[in-house]
Amino acid sequence: MIKFVYSEELLKYKENSHPESPERIKNIVEYIRKKGNFDFVEPSPCQEEDLYLVHDIELIKKVKENTFFDPDCPNIQNIFYFASLSCGSAIKASEISLEGYIGFSIGRPPGHHASKNNIGGFCYFNNIAVATKKLLLKNFKVAILDIDGHHGNGTEEIFRGQENVIYVSIHQFPAYPGTGKYSFENCYNFPIPPFSSSKKYMEKFNKSLEIIKNFSPDIIAVSCGFDAYKEDPLLNLSLDETDYYIIGKGIASLGKKIFLILEGGYNIFKIGNLCYCLCCGILKEFDKNNNG
Repeated sequence: MIKFVYSEELLKYKENSHPESPERIKNIVEYIRKKGNFDFVEPSPCQEEDLYLVHDIELIKKVKENTFFDPDCPNIQNIFYFASLSCGSAIKASEISLEGYIGFSIGRPPGHHASKNNIGGFCYFNNIAVATKKLLLKNFKVAILDIDGHHGNGTEEIFRGQENVIYVSIHQFPAYPGTGKYSFENCYNFPIPPFSSSKKYMEKFNKSLEIIKNFSPDIIAVSCGFDAYKEDPLLNLSLDETDYYIIGKGIASLGKKIFLILEGGYNIFKIGNLCYCLCCGILKEFDKNNNG
């Protein structure tokens, strides 16, 4: 069973004409609710101490006091609260995975571009990094799989060289943020040129699954972006609904605990269906593993 972590509070902020809009999560939740009787869980903001696990105190202070400037990250009133709530949603999804369910945080703002010292790419706090760090402190072994179409430079920077965690990313290159061309230590990058076929993407995805399988983690944390979709306005990749279904099946086929955290995906008319297709793939394989 998938339990979605979601708060309507995260619909309450926006920047005009900014692609990271409240419609992204609103449309996902409306589509999921229309399609089935899924459980939804209300998150709480993370504690400031949670943020200290991965971020420098100066970054946290700048977001809290609205003293930052980044062209991609709007300086919105109360953004510290909204970013903390999105991070708390990610933590809650990870906790749900420890209870035998699949946790899926439908939160915003996203997180995987936020590094220890810098915001960027619509991201203020690195949600998946905070959730993963809390698991590592409990001696869990974690594989982070990043299927967002952009490279998660912040996540890579935070975990590079650390024990009991790997970072695996499939992403368009060249593209923002300009990183992810090479692999380093425990960080495995699969760059894909713009306009590549979905077949090429899926070849890289299958290699990613092999790396994760060989690492044998306790938990798989998924940075779940939908901007590798063929009609996403910010990138030039080629995935369709069937591909996301197959990706979901592939992740679940590893037979590990899973939690997912929403990152990017900016086609607001398709994002609900894409998320649903991914979840159907996960549930199909999850049911087969548990009933077969």
